Amino acid sequence: MSRGFVKESDQEEPIVIPPRASLPDNEINYVTPHGIELLNEEKISLEKQRVEIEVKDETERRRELSLIDGKLKLLIERLKTAQIIEPKSQNQNEVRFGSTVKFKMNGNLQEFKIVGVDEANIKQKKIAFRSPLAKAITSKKEGDKFDFKLGEERRPIEIISIKY
Repeated sequence: MSRGFVKESDQEEPIVIPPRASLPDNEINYVTPHGIELLNEEKISLEKQRVEIEVKDETERRRELSLIDGKLKLLIERLKTAQIIEPKSQNQNEVRFGSTVKFKMNGNLQEFKIVGVDEANIKQKKIAFRSPLAKAITSKKEGDKFDFKLGEERRPIEIISIKY
């Protein structure tokens, strides 16, 4: 049937599935042991939501199921590609994935943990291993001083401590 004969009220808005944190093709999906736990908890939560949908209207129910199914599909794909890195297995003398790094930037003391893209949360002081800052401090040792280029600006960084 031609679209010209369909009532506007019968047309559904397409479901927009929110994308997961960016991870380019061919990039290894590193996760911490805590990160994989969080992903598995998210999967259980989505599966529970799917079973417990209480929407009576069939159109809304179908839309809600589509949204949950879309999120689950993206999450399952992320879980399939997850490569767990045990922080304790890393070189303890330098900044690596899973480390918590205390450093001075422009004289200000800061601390971040380097984690996977899905676990990253700046409010919890967790940055993704792909972030420019994480890339800049990876392989550095306590006491190392270097310039971090941020656009046209250069910021001096000094590594104070590394914990795993």
